[in-house]
Amino acid sequence: MTTSYDEAAPKRLGLLREIVPAAIIAVLVNPNDLITANSETTLMRAAGRSVGQRIEILQAGTARDIDAAFAKLIDMQAGALVVASHALFATQAQQLIALAPTLYWRREFAQAGGLMSYGSNLADAVRVVGAYAARILKGEKPGDLPVQQPTKFELVVNVRAAKAIGLAIPESFLARADEVIE
Repeated sequence: MTTSYDEAAPKRLGLLREIVPAAIIAVLVNPNDLITANSETTLMRAAGRSVGQRIEILQAGTARDIDAAFAKLIDMQAGALVVASHALFATQAQQLIALAPTLYWRREFAQAGGLMSYGSNLADAVRVVGAYAARILKGEKPGDLPVQQPTKFELVVNVRAAKAIGLAIPESFLARADEVIE
């Protein structure tokens, strides 16, 4: 699957809606990173409006805030959660995985027991960084190098996690996945 970074958030919403039909889908953002939080919020709300999906934004800036956000998630009876990309959420992966059927931005979350992930391929990003480092070491100025956004995105589905919460994932959905964890 390929898509631009700006399309990744709405794509995540669409994938989640396919397997977890819910009246409310929440999005968890870190308010301490206004650029990412505002971008993700804007994109997800726009995507929700375009398909008639109610989107609620939850905020967590610390590990303790994550627990409070999940309490709100339960109170609002949201059926699923999309976790925005942020280092805080990466460091709190096990806490997040244990709390709700969730879609993440990196495959490591699904591999660790999360429901599914859709995001850029980290190995490809590392290769680009290596190539840029080589170009800089050969004398190119960093400011002269073009900004590259991810172009390869991957879908990872954890069937074991889905079964644990009583969720049946259609074979047609699994066929589109880049990796299926049994």
